[in-house]
Amino acid sequence: MLVTDSIIFLQLYALLLMKPARSRRPLEYPYTWEQFAHGEWACRHIQCRLDEWLPKFFGYHLLKLGGLSCELASGHCNIQHQICIDKINPLRTLEANGYELPFVDKAFDVCVLANQLDYTDDPHRLLREIDRVMIDDGYVIITGVNPCSVMGVGRVLPWRKGHLPWSGRMFTPLRVKDWLGVLNYEVVELSCFGLLPTTKDRMSGIWLETSFSGLLPAIGSLYFIVARKRTYPLKPIKPAWKLRKGFSPVGVNYRTRSETDAA
Repeated sequence: MLVTDSIIFLQLYALLLMKPARSRRPLEYPYTWEQFAHGEWACRHIQCRLDEWLPKFFGYHLLKLGGLSCELASGHCNIQHQICIDKINPLRTLEANGYELPFVDKAFDVCVLANQLDYTDDPHRLLREIDRVMIDDGYVIITGVNPCSVMGVGRVLPWRKGHLPWSGRMFTPLRVKDWLGVLNYEVVELSCFGLLPTTKDRMSGIWLETSFSGLLPAIGSLYFIVARKRTYPLKPIKPAWKLRKGFSPVGVNYRTRSETDAA
């Protein structure tokens, strides 16, 4: 009963935090995991999930958008040509604005967006721009901090509001899933993990993950979304024309009575 009440409380808390996606206040954009509180812990967890998915992808071009994405290892991916975009991170291969990517339409097979939606002033615009450069049936990987978690609730503490990751917007994974649905993306996986950030004692963190595995889908500190772009061709429906049956003369029995009697 206590567990159910806790989940309901966190869901109500998420509804109270639901604000317009577009923000007018300036947001501090992180370009390295070292800026994050428990950044090493978050990077390690995301890397484990990424290692499971990257070998499944095939194609020609992979995009890692943002400094946090640049620091995630992707050398074991089958896609050899990889582009890292950021403005500050030294691992970048190209410096560009995320709202105006310098690529033609449908250029990339996979895009990795690690914890960046929380720190952009217009996430809808960013997702539309990513959708523009994605090929049909391409994959998008999005990660972020779950506001309905123990880590996310910490943003209400006044001494944490000015520090990363609590200074971000923290959208719920279900809300991000709705945004992707509007863009015709099929969510292949949505998982939450990381109950409590434990950087010193990893064994205790594994024990917590195992003990509260049933709660992780709702209150995991980090979420991991894999979505596939679905483009359905518009096939015109031809009208089923029905031709009227042609008139045919009615058969007339023209045999005379005499002929009938003779027979």
